[in-house]
Amino acid sequence: MKRALQLAKLGLGHTNPNPLVGAVIVKNGRIIGEGYHEYYGGPHAEINALKSVKEDVIGAQLYVTLEPCCHYGKTPPCVDAIVKSGIKDVFIAMEDPNKLVSGKGIKHLKEAGLNVYTGLLKEEAEKINEIFIKYITTKKPYVILKSAMTIDGKIATYTGDSKWITNEKSREHVHIMRGCVMAIMVGVNTVIKDNPYLTARIDGFKNPLRVVVDSRGRIPLEANVVIDKSAKTIVATTDMMPYKKVKALRDLGVDVFVLDKLNGEVDLKKLMDMLGERGIDSVIIEGGGTLNYSALKEGIVDKVMFYIAPKIIGGSNSLTPVEGKGIDLIKDAIMIEKLDVKRFDDDILIEGYIKK
Repeated sequence: MKRALQLAKLGLGHTNPNPLVGAVIVKNGRIIGEGYHEYYGGPHAEINALKSVKEDVIGAQLYVTLEPCCHYGKTPPCVDAIVKSGIKDVFIAMEDPNKLVSGKGIKHLKEAGLNVYTGLLKEEAEKINEIFIKYITTKKPYVILKSAMTIDGKIATYTGDSKWITNEKSREHVHIMRGCVMAIMVGVNTVIKDNPYLTARIDGFKNPLRVVVDSRGRIPLEANVVIDKSAKTIVATTDMMPYKKVKALRDLGVDVFVLDKLNGEVDLKKLMDMLGERGIDSVIIEGGGTLNYSALKEGIVDKVMFYIAPKIIGGSNSLTPVEGKGIDLIKDAIMIEKLDVKRFDDDILIEGYIKK
């Protein structure tokens, strides 16, 4: 099952909004077949594993990280192929949270006379599919808030300089993360100040959808996220954006979402609903302190990733990762749980989940 989980991760960035799935076929203690879900709309892991086998699979064991499907979607049901193959035992890490499958695939296999075992390395399987689990059960994107800061908690100097706080390895990891999600979101201040491209500059990964939160229509028409066509851009705004600006952006190929206001700003919960309705299963927020605070305050964030560089810049006017009004009392602070720490040379990445 550990090998099946390794295989599943090879699909990162290519299967959204479908899950990451790996499969291993074992006979007489030997691995005789392997496969994973390689891309959205392509054959599932179980089918790829069966296709890779060069010998008889009758009486073999199948290890798969997610319950095999039992319905027609982009591909035929995997359970039919498993039963037909003559496999005897199926080990499943986790049940599929998709209500079209949940438990039905297992039931089908059992009714066909196969031995089915569930829960092997379940937690590991759930972690690699945390995006899929949230999206398939809520139809809302999984939201990751990412920030890079100095060891004294600053994201820019008092002059606004922020290039580069973290090292090259940390920045490469960020580009990989961009390639693994379907959308990247920033505030208009980031576009005005840094004029980023917001692309995933890593071979083999696609560029995410770009989402700019701009309640008043301040985005420059010559901004890179507007004129660069290597990725699609959405500008989320309110009725405070002048219609001429809306039309100009649309004429340049930018999608403009006009949403209701919440305290004079874009309603981020409604924005997440709209993105979910359009099949966007995941968003990484790389905004400044204002957007980060709004996202946390509105409760749309699921996971945080803070890259910390061994630098001190100080300054009472230097920017921090979360600005806004802030929390009144320590007892009301937003809590982070299930912490994990990684190293990128001298940089440290701390990631964890918002305690709901």
